[in-house]
Amino acid sequence: MLRSIVNLPFAVAAKAAAHRQVSVAACRLYTDKAKPESEKQGEQEKPQEPAKDDAAKTISAEEAEKLKKSISDKDSKISELKDAYLRSLADAENIRNRAKTEIENTKVYAIQKFAKDLLDTVDILELALKHVPKDHLADKVANKSLVDLFEGVDMTKSSLLKTLERHGVETFDPLDKPYDANTSHALYQAPMPGKTPGHVFAVEKRGYIIKGRVLRPAQVGVVLDPNGN
Repeated sequence: MLRSIVNLPFAVAAKAAAHRQVSVAACRLYTDKAKPESEKQGEQEKPQEPAKDDAAKTISAEEAEKLKKSISDKDSKISELKDAYLRSLADAENIRNRAKTEIENTKVYAIQKFAKDLLDTVDILELALKHVPKDHLADKVANKSLVDLFEGVDMTKSSLLKTLERHGVETFDPLDKPYDANTSHALYQAPMPGKTPGHVFAVEKRGYIIKGRVLRPAQVGVVLDPNGN
């Protein structure tokens, strides 16, 4: 009797739980029956919305095309800038080379005017030596003063020519060579038996060059061709 009284609450609770389960099932059944058949079919046949991934793919393709065009434009611009940069480098290198050449030429030809003025002194010394009679120089005892003077002038001329040579000035003698208007100036022409027409037979003043450039052309006499050729 006592055990039955103790178990009575548990029996009541179990019976209430069972009653709730039956009520829920009945509600579900009623709800399913209450829906029209057309609504159920509509739910089954309702088209699915396009997947967001497909839209994203479409947008990405358009953006990719724009990005591709943008990259192509940038590549073209980069190519143009690179070409302009290389041209600038080449121009700068050319300017440096020209400046270097001009500096070297300035150093080489800085004494050109001064050296050209000294050539007149060399000409005077050579002219003085040229007009000393050879027979006077042969008698060194009787004409000792003249001989000493001659030797002193000759030494002065030689020293001056060596000084000019140290600074790039060199002399050239076109005697018995074909006449060259680029390096010589013909003062006169004359027929000379035994000489080749068009060749130099006399040098009044020697020519001078400085680093391959004519500083002063030689003043010469040229053999005339008797036939007038």
